[in-house]
Amino acid sequence: MSNRPERPKTPTYIFFYILFSQDTWRILAGFIISILFTPKIVPPDLSMAGRVMLHVMILAIGWAITGKPAKWITTKLKKFFLGNRTQ
Repeated sequence: MSNRPERPKTPTYIFFYILFSQDTWRILAGFIISILFTPKIVPPDLSMAGRVMLHVMILAIGWAITGKPAKWITTKLKKFFLGNRTQ
């Protein structure tokens, strides 16, 4: 537990919290990877449920492999927006 007072949850705070979160960038990258690569590997006779499951699996793989790039992105964004200030 921290002795710091609770920050108010303003729209700006929520926006930057999401922007600086590594998971935001990992999910976005997984989504893009899924959109780009799933149509190339889906068999033509696969049902809609199978296609959805394949998209979800590729999204999860994309999320898993983008840990380092997401950390790099959030580090650069924090440096750009916050400069030398740390929390």
